[in-house]
Amino acid sequence: MKINPHSKSVLCLVAAYWIAFLGHTQSAFAQQTKTLIVKIDQSIAKVEPNMWGVFFEDINFGADGGIYAELIKNRSFEFAKPLMGWSAKGQNEGELLVVNRKEVNDANPRYLQVKRQNSDIEFINEGFKGIGLKKGLRYDFSMMYRMPLPGVRMVLLLKAADNKVIGKTVLYPVQTNGAAWQKITASITATETDPKAKFSIIFQGKGDIDLDMISLFPGDTWKNRPQGLRADMVQMLADMKPGFIRFPGGCIVEGTDLANRYQWKNTIGPIESRKMIMNRWNVEFAHRPAPDYYQTFGLGFLEYFQLAEDLGSEALPILNCGMACQFNTGEVAALDELDPYVQDALDLIEFANGDVNTVWGKKRADLGHPKPFNLKML
Repeated sequence: MKINPHSKSVLCLVAAYWIAFLGHTQSAFAQQTKTLIVKIDQSIAKVEPNMWGVFFEDINFGADGGIYAELIKNRSFEFAKPLMGWSAKGQNEGELLVVNRKEVNDANPRYLQVKRQNSDIEFINEGFKGIGLKKGLRYDFSMMYRMPLPGVRMVLLLKAADNKVIGKTVLYPVQTNGAAWQKITASITATETDPKAKFSIIFQGKGDIDLDMISLFPGDTWKNRPQGLRADMVQMLADMKPGFIRFPGGCIVEGTDLANRYQWKNTIGPIESRKMIMNRWNVEFAHRPAPDYYQTFGLGFLEYFQLAEDLGSEALPILNCGMACQFNTGEVAALDELDPYVQDALDLIEFANGDVNTVWGKKRADLGHPKPFNLKML
């Protein structure tokens, strides 16, 4: 269809009129005062509680060094550098040895052997960029040890950043039988507050002693659970009233490769039997390396389920599906190698929901939680 010149002129005039009219209208509207009223006391529509939740991942020392209340870094000498986090004073060559017993205990192969001869030996732990101590608070110490003959005593010290002693107790370990390990405990009360304190053991007397799982926890853990979570940090999560808690993360589940992936079965059971691995965020950022970042799994799947239960939240566990992080190796499992990943998921459902007569339900009950967790999401 052809448009004659007169019609074109009319159309141009009409378009110019509307552009001018709309511009004037919008300008006038923009100059008006607008009021938005929010009636917070009136509920118009129901919001499902599980539309708001928490995504927890052990990143930026969120678990070890964070919500998991352990204060000792590298408590079982399993870091790539076995004495990372520790320093020593007064020892002679050969008096402090890290021994590997991988053929006996693959999950926790290393331990420290102290051969005490003459002068006192001081063994110091720096904590996670310092050990935060509060005046008047009790701190609970424990360790596994072997001592074939009596003769060694241990002075346990809480030291301020300036090396002032702000807590002290003395242990007299008893002789142990053969190769059997024994647990010993003690408590120390801090006399001052210091966010950058350290923990020290002074070995005195004469003789040999083997040490492992050297641990220090604040006495005010969440719900007073031994070797539990930091109460202040869990309370902050509780105050958010999350409808669900997703754990243990995203990329951390995938790992840098499949060997480094998160495997939930390695995170339950006795603490000393949980096989530690390097945290996937240990080497991720060249400008922000964290060579001391590992997962001890003191915060494992049982503790995650308990946390969700405590918060009144639905548990949303994340499992590896045979894929490592695409930003690292991008490794994937072959189709004929996926059965173990599927079985892990089925076993987790049984661990969470099975009764005590099932294999994994019984394991949950044996760990102190006979009641099922009523898992609904995966």
